[in-house]
Amino acid sequence: MRIAEISSPDLRQTQSHDSITDLLYKLEALTTEIERHSPESPLPESIPGDLRHGLTQLTSLAPFQNSVKLQIWKLSYRLWNACIDLSNFIRTSSSKITEEHAKLRQVSADLLYLAVDVSGVPSPYFKCASFFYKTGTIWHELRKYDLASNCFEKATDLTSKVEITDVSDREECRLLLDLHIARSKTAWEVSDKNLAINLLNRSKRVLFGIAENYMALANQYMYFGKLILSKNECSSVNDALKLMSEALELCEKGLRNVKKPDETLALKELRLKTLRFMAASHLQRDEFDSVLKCVRVLRDGEKGEDHPSSSVLAMKAWLGLGRHEEAEKELKNMVVNKGVPEGVWVSAMESYLQAVGTSGVETAMGVFVGLLGRCRISAGAAIRVVQRVVADCVNREGPRARAKAVAEFVSNDKVVALFSGEVAAKERSGMHALLWNCAADHFRSKDYEVSAELFEKSLLYVPHDIENRSLRAKGFRVLCLCHLALSHLDRAQEYIDEAAKLEPNIACVFLKFKIYLQNNDHNGAITQVQAMPTCIDFTPEFLSLSAHEAIACRALSVAVDSLSRLLTFFSMGKPMPTTEVIVFRTLITILIQQPQNENEVLKYMKRAHSRFSDLGPERFFGTAEVGRREQNWFALNLWNIGLKSGQEKNYDLCGELFRMCAEYYGVNIDGQIEGNNLMVCKSLILAVSAMLAGEKPSKNPLPDNEVKQAIELLERAGKILMSGSTKSHIDDDQTTMIEPHFYFIYTLSAYDLYTRINDTESKQLLLIKNYANSKYCNTNHLLQIGLNASEGPRPNTEVATFCLNTCVSLLLSSSTPDYQTVALVLRKLITITSIHKCNADDDGVYGMYKKAYRIMVGLKAGEYPVEEGKWLAMTAWNRAALPVRLGQVVEAKKWMDMGLELAGRVAGMDTYKSCMEDFVSGGRKESSESGPSGC
Repeated sequence: MRIAEISSPDLRQTQSHDSITDLLYKLEALTTEIERHSPESPLPESIPGDLRHGLTQLTSLAPFQNSVKLQIWKLSYRLWNACIDLSNFIRTSSSKITEEHAKLRQVSADLLYLAVDVSGVPSPYFKCASFFYKTGTIWHELRKYDLASNCFEKATDLTSKVEITDVSDREECRLLLDLHIARSKTAWEVSDKNLAINLLNRSKRVLFGIAENYMALANQYMYFGKLILSKNECSSVNDALKLMSEALELCEKGLRNVKKPDETLALKELRLKTLRFMAASHLQRDEFDSVLKCVRVLRDGEKGEDHPSSSVLAMKAWLGLGRHEEAEKELKNMVVNKGVPEGVWVSAMESYLQAVGTSGVETAMGVFVGLLGRCRISAGAAIRVVQRVVADCVNREGPRARAKAVAEFVSNDKVVALFSGEVAAKERSGMHALLWNCAADHFRSKDYEVSAELFEKSLLYVPHDIENRSLRAKGFRVLCLCHLALSHLDRAQEYIDEAAKLEPNIACVFLKFKIYLQNNDHNGAITQVQAMPTCIDFTPEFLSLSAHEAIACRALSVAVDSLSRLLTFFSMGKPMPTTEVIVFRTLITILIQQPQNENEVLKYMKRAHSRFSDLGPERFFGTAEVGRREQNWFALNLWNIGLKSGQEKNYDLCGELFRMCAEYYGVNIDGQIEGNNLMVCKSLILAVSAMLAGEKPSKNPLPDNEVKQAIELLERAGKILMSGSTKSHIDDDQTTMIEPHFYFIYTLSAYDLYTRINDTESKQLLLIKNYANSKYCNTNHLLQIGLNASEGPRPNTEVATFCLNTCVSLLLSSSTPDYQTVALVLRKLITITSIHKCNADDDGVYGMYKKAYRIMVGLKAGEYPVEEGKWLAMTAWNRAALPVRLGQVVEAKKWMDMGLELAGRVAGMDTYKSCMEDFVSGGRKESSESGPSGC
């Protein structure tokens, strides 16, 4: 040890005293600074730290003399009072206590703890404990539970050093209880529930028979029980009941120990409150009998003044037991009890309705009306009740009964009066929306009767002012819809007329249109369609809707009118609900369904043709496959109607239809037209054929201009035929070409038309030769062309001869020749040559007979037609008559020999042949006297 360190005890004591004095001076200076500091501004951050540092230094110098302890007590109280001033300002300014403030309190309590054993201060341990208790309370509020627990434990240690002998000092007695409760609350917050309840149980030892203590401890038990109940966990309800039972037991114990009336009254109230919470706990566990027991005890204690919750608890318990009559009585008792708050009985009604269902709606509504006559009820309460009733209208059983009860309730004058005035404007709108939504649910469920009733009642909550005209009109329109669905057309008309008065618009016109439709008044419906475009809010979509409605009602004339008017808006460039081609297609489909509408179909087909000519096919029909399908639909319908018109011999219309059909098939979409050339060709051929066929019934030949048009059409068809573009490839091995009969009709029609024009004989022959050389050539068709060319007003012998000769050649070249037809053709050729050439071409005629003979050679008997053979033999024999008379022996012999040869090839002409032979042998003798005659 150094000499400098060696000092006497007196010297060390002097130095320690100086250090304590300096530290106390510093602490006092800091305290003074806090006292003088304005609470409106925050304290310097260094002050709490400096105080804590000084306190630490001072602690190291303990123990202290009593005088120093007294100074410390004064300094601690000054700091504590400064904290109280700061706290008071914080509370008045609605601010929160900060950690810095709690730290100052902690320093003050710790200072006091240094000098807790001071002499001359009464109850120093309890005062110091009080400082720690209050500081711990602040830390608890700041959720610093560890610091709070430390303070409460120090306080508990301080109070345990002193035994209370006089219970008259209620502050000290209460401090002990408060410390236990505070420690319990802190333990609860850190989830140490067992310790918390244990601390409460310990608190029973420091009640000292004081009513306030009983109430405080009971309230804490109640508080913990309510916290458990608030979690709505069935498993923890039992714990809550235990805590409630502890509270109830404390109340009853307090009532036994406390004698003052004012104190017993408070305990009784707390006991009843505890019983109510216990009843609620039993209700949460569905222990309905226990709930009723609690209610009985409550009513016994309430002495006739039934608490509002008692009826609610009893009603819910009866409902849980399924005893609805008793529950109904409890609900009605609330009307008598004037102390029942509005929220309580509204909640009770909601529970009652939820449990009882439809059967309880009438009772609930009656209770509500009864309450209206007893006390002032808010409009919001009415909304809550109605909302509870209608909440499950669609999802529960008996929605109609519920809805009707609601309708009756909301139409009650007293209920309507709740929503009058500007004060209830918000609630009035809410009630209207509630009824509207409920009605809309029924409407969607197609319960139109209930829906109409609710919509009508909702109008009771719409003021009759200018601002709500639109809302009232909307209500009338939807009522019109409901009665339309119910087929109450007169009432629907009344409602829509009222709506039109309030707010005339397109919706009103459309609903009137629907009424006329359902009345089968098609003229009236068309009038409404005509009125639609005049409405300010008109859009073309309403015409589309009108058409759909008309189609659904089979009012096809109305649908046609709607769609035809809709078509006028496409050229205006307005947004449209659908494409123009769909409107045309729908319109034409409707027209096709009605008889005798072919001319109307043709009119709209021409109109559509004009539109796609203006717009372009792809804009009208669409592109790619969609466009082609649309195009083919129009063309195919024209084709079918054209065929039908032709079958009905309406040839003029038929021709027009096929000409238009050719235009549709000839539309070029995406550069693809080849596939439809076949149908274009057919349509053109049939169009001309119909024009020519129309001459016979009318007996009026085609005028020259139409003849030229027909020739132009056929020339167009001829180009397609000659180009080979009528082929449309199906697969690698198969092609589809125009049918032979179409080529025949084309040839026959073209020939007929060419005969009407001068200087076309060469064209006629070329036309027939082209046909004869084509793969489509048919002997029957060729024969018919030959017959037509040989007969009629404009015969062409050259064409007829060519056709018949070609026909014979084709027939004979067949593997199974039709000799009947060959014989007929030969007869026709002989006749034509004989008549038109006036026997000038005798060799030609003879050649035909010779040809017939050669054909007959080698045939079996009867294979060549017998009658035709007889005709050939007899006419050949008779042709010898004139040469005989003229003395032309050689010529006469030629024909007689031909007759004999032919007769020899025909069965059944033996007698004729013998006669002929006799005549020939005798003819040499009498040739000068007479000619041959028929046998």
